[in-house]
Amino acid sequence: MAKKDQPGREEQIGFHKGALSVLVKEREEMQKILAIVEQLMHMHIKGLKELGVDLEKEAAKAKEPLENKVDK
Repeated sequence: MAKKDQPGREEQIGFHKGALSVLVKEREEMQKILAIVEQLMHMHIKGLKELGVDLEKEAAKAKEPLENKVDK
């Protein structure tokens, strides 16, 4: 038998189901935000490429100082 101050089994089940329901909705919203961020990033990448910026070259250049710090 459950102690007086402890929630019953059904209450605990309800609590966990409610929490999962909220978290699923939160995850869906996060996925929507991520999709928007990805879309914006692709637009900027396209814009840079159209302007003749070599993003792979830029990334390699940015990576060099990090590799030099690790080697030391």
